[in-house]
This record gives sequence, structure tokens and C-alpha cells, in this order.
Amino acid sequence: MIRRDYILRMLEEFFEVLSRIRALQKGQKWGEANQVAQKEFQELVGADSETVSQLSETELLARLIKGEPTLAVREKVLMLTALLKEAGDIACGSGNAEKSRACYLKGLHLLLDILAREGAFECPEFVPRVEAFLAVLDDSGVPLTTRAMLMQHYERLADFAKAEDALFAMIESQPDNLDLLDFGIGFYRRLEHQSDAALVAGNLPRGELQAGLAQLVARRSRDTAVQSPN
Repeated sequence: MIRRDYILRMLEEFFEVLSRIRALQKGQKWGEANQVAQKEFQELVGADSETVSQLSETELLARLIKGEPTLAVREKVLMLTALLKEAGDIACGSGNAEKSRACYLKGLHLLLDILAREGAFECPEFVPRVEAFLAVLDDSGVPLTTRAMLMQHYERLADFAKAEDALFAMIESQPDNLDLLDFGIGFYRRLEHQSDAALVAGNLPRGELQAGLAQLVARRSRDTAVQSPN
């Protein structure tokens, strides 16, 4: 009961701050919105948004649990995820594209990380969805690490077509990377064990799966021959 009351109070207070930030953004009061956001970053992790965007997910987790019980870690990660999305929106509105992208990427990484570690759960309404981050990121600038996390996320959700899209985006970004081809072949091999019904539900029917696998196997064989010394 104490745990539930603590979390509810924490979330209510955060939602009030989030609502204030969004109202200021709506009025294009970027400086004031940023001040409120930065204060909330300090409350959550003891650092500003620029520092937060440069820390690893492990470092951020350590800051979130420092000095208090771990009973609300998941909720705090989700709060930080939402705050990073807002910081990215503020930076975008202020014309700082680089800072905006850094905040969006870190928020997306945190969200994908918590979804991977915690399994399926219902996120509160204030938490931005994966697609919301992708919609504001320049697809051509999404790092390989992020694409790999997205691919694994979609595979866990059994959204196999989106997982395949993420895979080929990685391969296109590094066409000479044989390890990526092996990674992709492993993906298709795993899906071969799925039922036909599961594959259809995941928008990757078995015929398309086999075609994709054959394409990567052929490409792997060709590229190996090209890269091998005479």
C-alpha cells in the first residue's frame, strides 16, 4: 500500500510538471519550458538534459536508484523517457537540431531498454511510444545500435515485418559488414521455427521469410568471395 501511494504521488507530481512544460511549448515559450524541464532533470537524476543525453543507460539507472529504494525504478525510467522527449521538442522548437536529436535518441534507448528488461507491460499515457520517437528522428541518422535495439524490440513483439525493415536498414547502412549479414541470417533462422499463422500475423509470411533468407545467404556467399584474398 505504501509503495502504491508513493508511486501514485510521484507520478501525479510529474504529470503536473509535464503539463506545465507542454503548455509553455504550446505558447512557444521555449526558454521558460526549458527552465522547467531542466529543473525536473535535476530532481530526477541530478544533471541537465545535455549531460543526461551523453550518459549510458546503465549510468542513468544508477543515478535514478541512488539514495533511495528501488521500488519505483521502472516508473522513474519512464518519467525520464518522457522528459527527454519534451527536452527534444523544446530544443527543436528553439532551433537546436543537434541537442534535439541527442535527447530523442537517449529517450528512445531508455524506452527500448526498459521494454526489453521488463517485458510486456502497459505504459502510462504520458510515456511517448517508440513510434513517437521515430517520427521525430531523421531516419538516415539513426545509429546502428539503435536500429539493432529496434529490430530486437519488434521481434519480441512478433512484428516480424518491422523487424525485417530494421534489419535491412542496418545492412544498407553498412553494406560490406559480413557480421550484419550473419546477424540477419540468424534472424531468419529463428523465424523459421515460428508457425505459419504467427508469421502471417507478423506480416512476414513464410514465402517472404524464405526469400529474405535466400537473399542474405547469397549475398553472404558473394561478399565472402569478393573480400577473400586470392
